[in-house]
Amino acid sequence: MSDTAAHTREDDPEGSEEPPEGVDDAAHAAEADEADETPAAGPVSTGAESVVAALEAAGAETAFGVQGGAIMPVYDALYSSSIDHVTMAHEQGAAHAADAYGVVSGEPGLCLATSGPGATNLVTGIADADMDSDAMLALTGQVPTEFVGNDAFQETDTVGVTRPITKHNYFAGGADTVGDTVGEAFELSRAGRPGPTLVDLPKDVTQDETDRTPGPAAPPAGTDPDPNADADAVEAAARAIEDAERPLCLFGGGVIKAEASEAARTFARTYGIPVTTTMPGIGSFPEDDDLCLSWAGMHGTGYANMAITHTDCLIAVGTRFDDRLTGGIDTFAPEAEVVHVDIDPAEISKNVYADHALIGDAGRVLDQLTAAVREAPDAESWRERCAEWKETYPLTYTAPEDEPLKPQFVVEAFDEATDDDTIVTTGVGQHQMWASQFWTYTEPRTWVSSHGLGTMGYGVPAAVGARVAANNMGEPDRDVVCFDGDGSFLMTMQELSVAVREDLDITIAVLNNEYIGMVRQWQDAFYEGRHMASDYTWMPEFDKLAEAFGALGLRVDDYDEVAPAVEEALEYDGPAVIDFHIDPEENVLPMVPSGGANGKFATAEDQL
Repeated sequence: MSDTAAHTREDDPEGSEEPPEGVDDAAHAAEADEADETPAAGPVSTGAESVVAALEAAGAETAFGVQGGAIMPVYDALYSSSIDHVTMAHEQGAAHAADAYGVVSGEPGLCLATSGPGATNLVTGIADADMDSDAMLALTGQVPTEFVGNDAFQETDTVGVTRPITKHNYFAGGADTVGDTVGEAFELSRAGRPGPTLVDLPKDVTQDETDRTPGPAAPPAGTDPDPNADADAVEAAARAIEDAERPLCLFGGGVIKAEASEAARTFARTYGIPVTTTMPGIGSFPEDDDLCLSWAGMHGTGYANMAITHTDCLIAVGTRFDDRLTGGIDTFAPEAEVVHVDIDPAEISKNVYADHALIGDAGRVLDQLTAAVREAPDAESWRERCAEWKETYPLTYTAPEDEPLKPQFVVEAFDEATDDDTIVTTGVGQHQMWASQFWTYTEPRTWVSSHGLGTMGYGVPAAVGARVAANNMGEPDRDVVCFDGDGSFLMTMQELSVAVREDLDITIAVLNNEYIGMVRQWQDAFYEGRHMASDYTWMPEFDKLAEAFGALGLRVDDYDEVAPAVEEALEYDGPAVIDFHIDPEENVLPMVPSGGANGKFATAEDQL
């Protein structure tokens, strides 16, 4: 297990209030002035109170969690804290809610659970945040230190279990240092490339007495990298962009996490370069802009995938080039000179070789590039070609009145009825793809979904976290819409009880096709239609289930019922669930078969 002492900041390892001997008084005074900008932690008497004081000083406003024996001292300290606590129905829900809270707010999410099963129930949500580089801190209770390793009641090696799925984790070593550890973990989660961190809190550590107030929260030295890319590398990349005839921007989730959407928009518009995004990058560039080709990849638009296939200069910012984006690596942007901007050097040339590696903060590097490119590439004919692909491969669907309700129609109905700043959360599956394809996203932090891990059940607890974040941001009138599938909704629907209890204004649209729809689609395409374990005709009546939870419940079967139901749900002041019974045979198209070439996508079922 990790030793807390190894992670204690070197500027004050013993926590003394006096400056170490030999430190310049003026410099120390300057540090004190800087620390004054952070809210001061109040007096503490226990390790648990030190934990809470550190969280308050770091700026944490809301925590999501589930009580339990080993974490109880921390909860007791939260009782008189300024931090709001939202009790979730399940620890997985707590992790997803914290994750989504961070995505929407731009601040690290915070979740808590007790030892053993409480901690292990967080694992899916922690892994999800890790795959999507979402800033989040998890605090887990642990059995008393003397019992660790003895198979005590509700003991699990939480540090060992979560080491592969956290940016870093800690085992708290004592009441005097636990506050500093928690503050460091909170700040580390958002330093450089964001990600989840975890602090495991033995019960004796949180119960023991201490009078040491934790110091100002800061990440470990060296974990906040230089935000600027190498100047020579920037100049070389700028010359490649100037010489390009078919330049293309690819904006990933890192653009949004770095608050670099404005810099990205300025760069693309200044030089007239068409833009595609990854799924996590949805909203970084407005999809109603003429330069936007929407998102690329397995179920991305045909025109985005054609542009990637034919570009001669790919300017990729904040993306890890995962397999759902690239398809077969050997056929991904085969003619392109690749400029790759990323804060994490480990991502450079990991999947796609970078001809120009620009390591740094997305916003700062885009500003560097904007300044370095002396003239726009001659790309008029390329822009015209991209526009032609838009006309050739539009996102379309048919909606005959004598056939079952089409899910795309439902998504468009919600999009038309809501404002541009509406937050959309989803589960994972076909409904996720339709929500990303048939909604026009224009703002960052409005698309909240599970990408790398692909976690079914993410949508409802994410809507809870997103709603709380919007409320904390002073935006209680902002709509939060969750698109879920029947299979995904069934996995975490218990969190609807939280939305009812907290009176959270969210709308859940269940696109109910009585299948695990994406599995059924693959079974039809690649397994000769054998629907093994994908048929979900045994689903409950979700409208009645919603009413049992205390929410508004509606059912829609026909096209003429869609608009009135959408209006009623959005106007309802509280959680609402609409059970949309959709065409069970509808597929998500276009589709690039796994490992296939992006430019060879299927636009009809018989092409799969």
